[in-house]
Amino acid sequence: MQQADTPQPPWLALFSICLAAFLVPMAMAAVNLALPSIADDLHIDAVYLSWVPSAPLWGSVVLMLPIARLADLYGRRRIHLYGLALYALSSAVVAWVDQVEWLLVLRVLQGLGSSCIFATAMAMVASLAGNARRGMFLGIVSTSVYLGLSLGPVAGGWLTELLGWRSVFWLPVPGIILALALVLRFVPVTPRTEQDRSLTFSQRLDLTGSLIFMLCTSCLFFGISGLPDPRFMGVLIAGILLCGCFVRHQRQATAPLVRIDAMRQNRIFTRSILASICMYGASFPVLFILSLYLQYIQGLSPGEAGSIILIQALLMACIAPVAGRLSDRYEARVIATVGCGMFVLGFVVLFFAGMHSPLWQIKLGLCLLGIGFGLFSSPNNNAAMGSVDPARLGIASALLNLARTAGNMFSTTIMVVIFNHYFGEKVLQPEDYPQLLVVVKIAVLLGGAYALAGGYFSLTRGRMR
Repeated sequence: MQQADTPQPPWLALFSICLAAFLVPMAMAAVNLALPSIADDLHIDAVYLSWVPSAPLWGSVVLMLPIARLADLYGRRRIHLYGLALYALSSAVVAWVDQVEWLLVLRVLQGLGSSCIFATAMAMVASLAGNARRGMFLGIVSTSVYLGLSLGPVAGGWLTELLGWRSVFWLPVPGIILALALVLRFVPVTPRTEQDRSLTFSQRLDLTGSLIFMLCTSCLFFGISGLPDPRFMGVLIAGILLCGCFVRHQRQATAPLVRIDAMRQNRIFTRSILASICMYGASFPVLFILSLYLQYIQGLSPGEAGSIILIQALLMACIAPVAGRLSDRYEARVIATVGCGMFVLGFVVLFFAGMHSPLWQIKLGLCLLGIGFGLFSSPNNNAAMGSVDPARLGIASALLNLARTAGNMFSTTIMVVIFNHYFGEKVLQPEDYPQLLVVVKIAVLLGGAYALAGGYFSLTRGRMR
């Protein structure tokens, strides 16, 4: 149930939500700069190393829709608080980790915590803002995310150099604890409807659909990551079949997690979701692959590499709010599609980088990527959120977050496959750097293809009414 507009903006409540929206992406981006140090300290091969950034993505996506539904049933603030507590606890426990297996378990728990946080954040902000301020408040949250992405590489690089890689995981813990206290104090509880109180748990939550969704996403994730092993091909096929089962079940369920027929009828929302999957799939591996390129091939320190990668996220943070305002006055699909085109140009520049390329070439490519994604993200979200009934704003927010995480997850699993093919269980040595450059070019080429597909879906979504 959405709250009525309040006379004064609830800034402290908004700040409480934005604090976590800033810290979690910052921590996720920071970890990429610590990857070489993690590999050296824990003596892990390239395949295990590629799982460090991908494990939280699986944890985040596997329960995204059931968590969003639970939040609507039992209170978004409650689920948000659970997510904050889980993320802080799993980050703090890294202090005692000395095996990569336990590190991956904690990364999955971080993903589950972030799923609770981001499945509820946009919906809570929309309730706080009311109709008059919704766009402004959502824009502030988006800016918080991009600021976190901007500072993450720099913080991760310098912390790794000065205090070791474990400090990168401890980085968000004090702020997350503060956010938990502020949310508990300033964010109001969303009242439950009489209908929700009268239904049983199984009537309110689609348990069968939730189970199918979990199995589907897990099979797709692990099936792709295990290719080309024939055993994992069977897992991937099972995931595709389960995806069809999930869609069929949702169309027949009395209380579905997602109203499939309503989504199909809303072309603007559906194409916006597809564009989001493609563009986030194109952008997420950039931090991982360029971190390795700058530190291994270019010989930069973690701090220097982080300072260069900062360019992209900083431009995203600066341009996204401006693009969001422009999309309120002009056609959102045009602005978003131009952003996709600039993103493709950024990948073209990076594709021609070699073993001894000047750093200005990398910086130029990152500038184009930052400007392009900044032009895409806010108008795309504006088009998606503006095309749905206000009563369904919560599920729309969850689906946008699911699209973002799914795009990240599946593009990263592709990177796992590539690393497995080229390096297997080897620890990267100088003689492997030419092959690493080949992997960088393959990743950049795939990113450009994803961005082209995102541009197609963005352009063909239709005009806003």
